[in-house]
Amino acid sequence: MYKILIDSCGEFTKEMEVNPVFEHVALQLQVGEWHQMDDDTFNQAEFLKKVAECPACPKSACPSPEQYIKQFEGCDEVYIVTLSGNLSGSYNSAKTAVDMFYETNDTAKIHIFDSCSASIGETLLGLKIYELAEAGLGFEEVVVKAEEYKLSINTYFVLDNLDTLRKNGRLSGVKALVASTLNIKPVMGATDDGVIIQLGQKIGMKKALAKLAETVIVEKAQTPGKPLMISHCNAPGRAAYVKDILEKTGLFSSIRVLDTAGISSMYANDGGVIIAV
Repeated sequence: MYKILIDSCGEFTKEMEVNPVFEHVALQLQVGEWHQMDDDTFNQAEFLKKVAECPACPKSACPSPEQYIKQFEGCDEVYIVTLSGNLSGSYNSAKTAVDMFYETNDTAKIHIFDSCSASIGETLLGLKIYELAEAGLGFEEVVVKAEEYKLSINTYFVLDNLDTLRKNGRLSGVKALVASTLNIKPVMGATDDGVIIQLGQKIGMKKALAKLAETVIVEKAQTPGKPLMISHCNAPGRAAYVKDILEKTGLFSSIRVLDTAGISSMYANDGGVIIAV
């Protein structure tokens, strides 16, 4: 028996939600004095309302090692996917969990993937691991091929504002940010090791979304045929606009659109759009 554990920053497709191989390990959200586990009880509309009403910046807490260990029970093989170690303590918590588990149990094979991404970047990696495991590859071969695939994943995003990322110290790789009052929207991406960087900027959200799509098309033109995912925080129209631009290129094997889960909603803020491919 094997499991694929993905911390709750990674969205699940409907197929993943009903597949017992996939399990979420929940982070925790905090808005003022209000606390919420990022699990099946998360309500995006309620969360965004609380964020809008609270002067304090929302915060998150990574899963405890015990949350991970609980999921190891009864498994022969476990693949763990966490959001970038440069953005969260989730990877370190998973590593502590594995070390603690191996003190009393050395029969299960466990590998932790630092996705060097977040949101649907984690989703893509989890689906690739599943594809490889279901194809009958051995544990070690799945790990090698999935780690190779991970290096090819890029994540891009445009947000209405970067306040939550900035106030939580997640923009160390960005030298300067333009004033949001000028309606200048940065187009963001990440380095190979998961540090957020700015790739460009445009005045107005629609032009920024077009620039986002253009950036993806230019960077992926030489590697066609890959699956692409879009996630959005309460912005289905924006996601559809970007999807339409990308579909017309014929570059991608599939394009799927998902709502952001709790942690992704916190950082994307109301209106944010994320692409991973």
